[in-house]
Formats: sequence, C-alpha cells, structure tokens
Amino acid sequence: MEFVTPFASILIANRGEIAVRIARTCRALGVRSIAIYSHADAASLHVRACDEAVPIGGRAPAESYLRGDLVIAAAKRSGAQALHPGYGFLSENPDFAHACEKAGIVFIGPTCEAMRAVGDKIAAKEIAARAGVPVLPGYSGPDQSAAGLGAAARQIGFPVLIKAAAGGGGRGMRLVESEDAFEAALRAARREARAAFGDDRVFLERYLRTPRHIEVQVLADSRGEVAALGERECSVQRRYQKMVEEAPSAAVDDALRSRLIAAAAAIARAVGYRNAGTVEFILDEDGSFYFLEMNARLQVEHPVTELTTGLDLVAEQLWLAAGRPLSDAVRNCRTSGHAIEARIYAEDAAHGFVPSTGTITCYREPAGVRVDSGVAAGSPVPDAYDAMIAKVIAHGASREEARQRLATALDEYVIGGVATGTGFVRWIIEHPDFAAARTRTDFLARTLPAADAIPARVLGLGEDGGSAGELAAMVAAVARRMPPELDAATPPSATYRRLGNWRHSVQPVEVSFAEVGRPVQVSWDHAAGTYVARLEGRRARIRPCGQGIFEVQDEAVRLWAGAWRPEAAEVAVSLRGLVMTFSRAAETSVTRRKDDPSGPGESGSLPAPMSGRIAQVNVAPGQSVGAHDVLMVMEAMKMEHAIAAPYAGRVAQVCVQPGQTVRAGEPLAVLSHE
Repeated sequence: MEFVTPFASILIANRGEIAVRIARTCRALGVRSIAIYSHADAASLHVRACDEAVPIGGRAPAESYLRGDLVIAAAKRSGAQALHPGYGFLSENPDFAHACEKAGIVFIGPTCEAMRAVGDKIAAKEIAARAGVPVLPGYSGPDQSAAGLGAAARQIGFPVLIKAAAGGGGRGMRLVESEDAFEAALRAARREARAAFGDDRVFLERYLRTPRHIEVQVLADSRGEVAALGERECSVQRRYQKMVEEAPSAAVDDALRSRLIAAAAAIARAVGYRNAGTVEFILDEDGSFYFLEMNARLQVEHPVTELTTGLDLVAEQLWLAAGRPLSDAVRNCRTSGHAIEARIYAEDAAHGFVPSTGTITCYREPAGVRVDSGVAAGSPVPDAYDAMIAKVIAHGASREEARQRLATALDEYVIGGVATGTGFVRWIIEHPDFAAARTRTDFLARTLPAADAIPARVLGLGEDGGSAGELAAMVAAVARRMPPELDAATPPSATYRRLGNWRHSVQPVEVSFAEVGRPVQVSWDHAAGTYVARLEGRRARIRPCGQGIFEVQDEAVRLWAGAWRPEAAEVAVSLRGLVMTFSRAAETSVTRRKDDPSGPGESGSLPAPMSGRIAQVNVAPGQSVGAHDVLMVMEAMKMEHAIAAPYAGRVAQVCVQPGQTVRAGEPLAVLSHE
C-alpha cells in the first residue's frame, strides 16, 4: 500500500533553527511534528513551530538533548513513528540510532553500521583510501601517547593538524605550526574532543595552507542507489567554524565536478550508506583534492543545495527513511543559478566574538531571501547551546546577483537584544576577495590577521566610531524622543493614532553622541511621515515601523535597526548586529561593555566575558603575567575560549577552579599592575 505521507508523526530530536526547518517540511507533507525541549528552551521558537512539544527537563545538553534515554522516552510517550535527529547532538551517534531501532522508532538517517564506519574519522580515511579516493598524508595509528603522536608529527612535518577521531565541526581541532607548541595543542584538542564527543582520540594530517573546502551532497536509498547532487564551497571559516557557504563553487569546473561526484559516490557505496550525507574534501591550488571526512547527517549548509536544485532535502530524507527509492526529482536533478548562505551567530564581534546571550527584544526578517531562523521576538538565547541562531540564504541567476541580494538582506535583518555577527558576515561578502571568489581557507587570516580583534571599520563603525555608530545614535535619539507611553514596540497604526497633535509640535532637540558629545538634532517631517535626524553634516530619515523596528535612510545606505529599553534610563540600538547602548540623560554615549577586557577595572578584577565552564586554569596567585597571556580557558556554546590578561601584571587572586560553572560578569581573577 502506498502512503500519502512518509510517516504519521515525527519527533524532532533537536532545537533551534534546524528543528523549525524540519517542522516546516513536516507541515508541508501532512506529518505531525513533535518537539522536545529543555528547561532553558521552554519559550523557544521550535517549541511553538511544532504541532506538539514534550519537555525532557535539564538545561545543558548533557542533561537534555544528549540524553538518548530521555529522547526515546519522549518519542514513545508522544506516539512518534519516526525520529529526525537534525544535526549536532545525537545525529551521528550510532548507539542512539540502534536504540531507536530497538524501541521500534524509525531513525531518519543512515544505518548505525554506516554511521560507525564513517563516524570514526580514522576508519573513514581508510575506507576512502580503499575506494581509490585520495587522502592526505598523516598518522592514524593506535599509539595515542603524547610521545608517539609527537614523533609522528615530526615525521609528517610541521605545520600539522590535530583532529578529533570521533567527530568534526572544528571541535577538537588544532593547527600546530612548530614542534614546541605540539604538546599544549594536543592537550587542548583532547580536552575539547572529550567534552564534545566523549572520546579524546585524535589523528594527525598534513596541513595545506591555502586549500578550498569543498563538499558533495549525497542521497542514497536502501536499494544501494546513490545520487550526488553537486558541490558546495565552505572555505570562509573562523576557528574552523564555517561562516559563509555557497553552491556551486567558482573553483570547480565540469571535469573536476565529475571527479568529485564520483569520489563521493564511491565512498557512500563502500559503506552501504542510506539517506542524506555529505562527503567533504579539501581542494589544493594545483587542482588536487583529498578526502576530509563524511558527515552522516544533514549539513547546516544544506539550503544552498536546495535553492540551486529545487529539492527539499528533508522531504527526501523522510521518504528514504520510509523505504522509498530515490525519487525521479533526485535522479533527474539539475542545478540552476547560485546560492550563498551566511550563518548568523549570537556573538559580539566587536569584543573578541564572545557569545552573546539574553532575550530577543525585537525581530525583523528581510524579504526576497530565505531565512532559516530559530528565534523570534521574545525568544531566549541561552548560554548552554551553539551560538548559531539563524541563516540567511540568497539565490540568484549568477554568483554576483546572489551576493548582492545577500548584502541587501543583511542590512534589512534586525535581531535586537543580543549582539550578532551580521555586520561581520556582511563585510565578508562585500570584501573584494570574496567578490572575486578568492575564498580559500586562509581568507580571514589573510584579510584580518588578528581575527579576534576586529577593526571598527569592518563592523561598519569607521575607524573613529562613526558611520553605523552615528546612525545608531540617531535611532536612539528618535526612540527616546517618542512619548514615554509610546514604547518603540507599539504598532505604527496605534502610534500615529495616539500621537494626535503631539507629532505636529515636535521641536528639534539635542542629545550627545559618544564621548566627544556631538549633538543629534531630531525633528518630525509631517509630510513624509518620518523623523529627521541630523548629526553634524550627516542627515538621515528614520521611520518607526512598530515592534521596536526602525527604517533608516541616509544618502549612503538604507537599512533597518531595532531599539529597546534595557533599563529606564537607556535606549539600546541594534544595527548590523552591533548593540550600542545610549544613556537617556543629557549626555548620550556608546556604553563600553561591563566585561570589556581592553582595560583594567578599578579593582583589577577580570570578569567572565560569558557564561560557561572553566576548562583550565593556567595561573596561580603571585604569578607574573604578560599582556595577552592566556590565564584560563572557558567552554561556552560548545567552543573553547581563551581568557587573556588585558595588561601585564601580577595575579593577586584566582577566583575559580577547573570544572566550575560561572555566569557572565563573575570574577575570574584579580590582576594588579606590576
């Protein structure tokens, strides 16, 4: 009997944007979607996006989404016929896939045998080599001792990459440039791999300095038929985390594409793969490519393949898991145009990319592009999970058309309440090297040598704090000039109805901007229905759009901003991902973060820049340290973050110990000047 839908109901064992995206396909197919959520996620968007939601308790992943027993119990309790793992969490855990099978729940993904075969990165390299696919020189032997791995690294030659054997995604990966740095990097890689995958085994690879990161999307059915849908390029990375992805790659011609597709299909067949997966390669400057790994799941960047093929990869996953062969749409797939995806992370690019947490106060998505988001107005951004909260994907007939659409969309995207990397990824896609498709993996290292100290110009501020900062000040002046009872979140129809005669009598007012105290004048243009703000020689029209959103137009740019009141005397403005706080007193200023480590506080206390867990403490009381020495390492949002000394001095006190959980702003150490 042929069913109209692949399954009656599916439990989505994930959270955030991927859970919302899977629920969207379920709705289109008439499948009941079931969410799970932790205590920290009770108010999250994915809970509302599904037809049903089941609490599983806990707060951190290890207490909730990584507890396979709790997830399967929730699936049974809800009557789910199948389970989609999304990506991350348990998506590549063969034991979990086997447990689903034993519980009578269909796991939407590869078999546990295939997952084991490719999930161990050492074994996967051996499989690729046997299938005739080139692999990088390296070491993947059984000797896991520091001495043995060090000897192997010397034989390979520096620089080398240390990589986690049990997982990918940049976790547990370290680049080692010289022999004297090897042991410290090995300890850090093992610590991060153990925290991420519960397995601290590593292997070594020769490091290619300027390759491209290319991957091929595959789909395979239970009859052994494999389809490879073309390549994506994911070369723009920071700390091995992908930031911008596109399809197809400008560096791949038809001949090379055929070789990549054949290699990806060969690996999938070699392991008896089923469902969706991705085979990753690195492409050297001379056109040689090498197998990197196979991810036994859907990838974060799958939308660029969907937009260039017209396929719904999640729908294909569901039908394949239900036992159907590859669809005619997959077999006859042709690509069209170009797609580029920008990942939006909740992180403060202006302050070393530390994670930014809180509650989304105002939210506006751009038109004309695809947005896969896990947040909306009112959504929490907890500190326990990955920092990626959304993706913006643009499609065009050409790469340039897609690039320009994406740039416009990022100017129109507003996420208030937390800092995001929106302005940083916009700078990336506007960079001449990106525009010319010169996007090797050294792109950020080449264009921003100090990748954790982003110049103001990159974020649209200008070297003197101007540009976007000036526009933000104008928005703040308008937001504070509106009557107190008319909060920026009031819908525009109600705003204009209730303003009455007040709007006709608004007189120019002055507020100061930044430490230099430059005045902003604000007046109301009744004919145009906008505020007019002036800061010295710059003039902008600002239109309240309701729900805390403002349209901003000056001679150079047109973009959108969000404004809210974190405290009674303040107005905060989000513009291109930057969050700037302005006092509502006579002197308005861009507030320095309370946890800004660029200079010592009065007490010399070094506060935690984010909430997280202390992974390592490198100093003791009485120890002398230099500026930028790493004092300790924190784990937050699934990544390690080095806590460095902001100035040279002596450690007066260490306030934390390894394994301790701290909140943002808590003191980590006290540092006195020498």
